[in-house]
Amino acid sequence: MIGRLGQWVGGGILWLVIVASLSLALIPHFLDAIYYQGPPGPHFDGQRFFNPDGDPFVTPRTDGRARQQFLTRLLTARRVGPDWPERIAVHPVDPPRRVQGNRLVVTWVGHSTVLVQTQGLNILTDPTWANRAGPFGVGPHRVAPPGIAFDRLPRIDVVLISHDHYDHMDLSTLKKLWARDRPLIVTSLGNDRVIGSVGVPARALDWGARLMVRPGIGIIVARVHHWGSRWFTDRNRALWSGFVVTLPGGNLFFAGDTGAGDLRWADAVAHYGPVRLALIPIGAFRFEPGQMEAGSHIGPVDAVEVFRRLGARRAIGVHWGTFRLSYEQFGTPPRLLAAALACTRQPRQFDTVPIGVPQDIAPYSPLAATRPMDRSALLRCLDTPMVRALR
Repeated sequence: MIGRLGQWVGGGILWLVIVASLSLALIPHFLDAIYYQGPPGPHFDGQRFFNPDGDPFVTPRTDGRARQQFLTRLLTARRVGPDWPERIAVHPVDPPRRVQGNRLVVTWVGHSTVLVQTQGLNILTDPTWANRAGPFGVGPHRVAPPGIAFDRLPRIDVVLISHDHYDHMDLSTLKKLWARDRPLIVTSLGNDRVIGSVGVPARALDWGARLMVRPGIGIIVARVHHWGSRWFTDRNRALWSGFVVTLPGGNLFFAGDTGAGDLRWADAVAHYGPVRLALIPIGAFRFEPGQMEAGSHIGPVDAVEVFRRLGARRAIGVHWGTFRLSYEQFGTPPRLLAAALACTRQPRQFDTVPIGVPQDIAPYSPLAATRPMDRSALLRCLDTPMVRALR
């Protein structure tokens, strides 16, 4: 019996050695790589990036364990919170091939993927046509098909990649875009290394850096409050960011993925010039019942304050209704957004739009200033039977 047990133990150790050796040979090198090398700075310690206003996983309103437990249940196909639809119908309308002059047309493709057309340019944010948001075909599945079929997508000139999470950096989509269109791909520090692992070049810039696309049109990499990782061991090896696209008719702001942090990043964006359109995340903020934000994801409660600080003429809520990434019910983000706007008495220029339907955005004009509302006062205003019923 002891001899047989020894054989089993020895055999098990041998298999572990074989698996470990194969893993070293087969696992892509970028799963634990140094994506960026440079001197330490205000948000880089020489090895990893960090939020200068604090780590999103140690903020008072976040329970990191709740997030981990949610993801574990999701990946093991156990029931997680309120029901979501398995599939929703999308009725896309083909976007124009080009939009000239100051006219601005946007089409929400789903999640954080938006086609922005103006000044003869086609700009795509965080393009994701994958069916699952995760590595090796594992992860939350897409419940809403892309609002534009890839083969109906007009030629893309500029791609903005906010960070390296799988629901924002889909390498298979980037490979197809590069092979077809050779767009300018702009991202933040370190992400060019990940994108380059599949043979696609990208321009990587630090927060505050500006890249001119052509006279009068530029891209500024903007600070937001988030984190990055493709795997377990490469946390914050690459930087996360939003983007300001400076345009003659008023700027475009794409927030990417962000928590509230100190919210001064929204003030900084406003200083780059008037914001004609802001694409602001409103989903994946609840990892346990009643939660109103996660450290790395704002919900509608904080999104309306971002909108106020930006002074944007129009905002569209994104990062919801495509992949199930958190606890809240499918329709909760837009309903809670409407309630938060009513409480803060902000103009209803911040809303959501159907997937796949092009939207004409009005020219920039300043909105009447709205007085700030203390977050605790906003939560008291939202403490109603209707809002409490939103799961």
